[in-house]
Amino acid sequence: MIPHQNRNLKFRLHEIIFEADTKAGRIFDLSLFWAIGLSVVVVMLETIPSLHEKYVSTFYLFEWIFTGLFTLEYFLRIYCVKKPFSYIFSFY
Repeated sequence: MIPHQNRNLKFRLHEIIFEADTKAGRIFDLSLFWAIGLSVVVVMLETIPSLHEKYVSTFYLFEWIFTGLFTLEYFLRIYCVKKPFSYIFSFY
């Protein structure tokens, strides 16, 4: 049996992550959209040799930050769904 607090947390996270018709869900979706876009921009800028040489450490840091954020988002999705294994393997 899942404790009451964990059920409420899972329900709230599910609502934020999967329900785009709530204010929190829209904020989450827009934040994720911007993070993806910024991640792509960082990767594109890193391919410019002069920028890569000058900002290699900054690009490296941003890549790890985005990787951490996207990993956290994925684990939160797994945590708050009813059937985690079905969700994990649903992309095959």
